[in-house]
Amino acid sequence: MNSEKKEKPQYKIGSQIKKYREVFGLSQKELADKLGISNSRVSNWEQGINRPDADMLADICIALNVSPSELLDVHLNSEEYTSKEKEVLAAYRGKPELKHAVHLLLGIDDE
Repeated sequence: MNSEKKEKPQYKIGSQIKKYREVFGLSQKELADKLGISNSRVSNWEQGINRPDADMLADICIALNVSPSELLDVHLNSEEYTSKEKEVLAAYRGKPELKHAVHLLLGIDDE
């Protein structure tokens, strides 16, 4: 039997939350207030003690004004898109009159 203690995982998303929080000049308390949670919860995320629930990720992205791919530090190149994703993107780009509606549905601020 192995008597070594297993280390708790360190979640990387916390460093991304901290990075974008600081970029926008928000304190942990200010971010927590925007999210309707305690600042100790934000602190725990940033320390890698735990991570936000999937349901909270959209709220964090909105509060920090970042895309999910930026927050999660996941970047796809065009070769990684499925053919359906490419089709959707092409349709989106080809119908500027629908962009506002799509943004509303996705919770994206219009520029």
